[in-house]
Amino acid sequence: MRRTALTVAEDAFRLLVCRPAPLAFDARPILGLPDQHLALDELRDLLRARGTDSATVDAVWRQLAEQARTWGPGWVVGAVGVAMPGLTRMAARLSAGYAKLAEDIDSELLAGFLDELRTGDLHPPRVWLRLCWAAWRAGLKARRVDDLLELPPDVPVGSRTPYRPYGHPDLILGRAVAARIITAAQADLIGSTRVGDVLIEQIAAESGQPGSVIRMRRKRAERKLVAALHRGDLAVPRVERRLMPTLVSEHSGGPDRGVGVGAEP
Repeated sequence: MRRTALTVAEDAFRLLVCRPAPLAFDARPILGLPDQHLALDELRDLLRARGTDSATVDAVWRQLAEQARTWGPGWVVGAVGVAMPGLTRMAARLSAGYAKLAEDIDSELLAGFLDELRTGDLHPPRVWLRLCWAAWRAGLKARRVDDLLELPPDVPVGSRTPYRPYGHPDLILGRAVAARIITAAQADLIGSTRVGDVLIEQIAAESGQPGSVIRMRRKRAERKLVAALHRGDLAVPRVERRLMPTLVSEHSGGPDRGVGVGAEP
């Protein structure tokens, strides 16, 4: 088995929970957990079991994060170990089709998780989900590939000076909004989740809507966009082709950044 940052962290965690003196978590202050100290591997098993409510999970991760920040490296390793089932599932999803980048993905995913664990705001709800989002975004960046699978293959990915016949994805979205093919909200949804690094789950949590609803909304908008591209409705006019590199440079400070409604705030 290939050793990566995650497998090394799991090995270190197993040493911490060796009997007869495993690193233990004080579960007594947390409603929904046994009124006792729990070895961290026992805590991990409890959190993985169905039926653990979100308030309990939040309380556990607030306490784990606070202890990781104040009680030393052992508790950092302990917190990572408790999170390991979730981290390994995310790593497997991100590495599918990117086997050569698996080690980089594992390393960046773990780094993203640790950064949020050490510096993230612990007061808002969904502490665990925000830790996962931070890890996912970091791992996703390690792939160095933008997921635009539902858009035509001749649409460029990445930020660069636009070229014929369509241009940078952000500019395509801007033209589609101006032509009333899609709305500004639909363009922002496509741009933030396809070109940017925002997760559908994050938007769903913030809006209070199911992720399936958000995905269907994006899919319908993308179908309209793809149909317009095939019809040639968004082709760049000859004059615009000449002016576009200059406009991008003037508005972004250089030719390496596109401008448009899909840009991250």
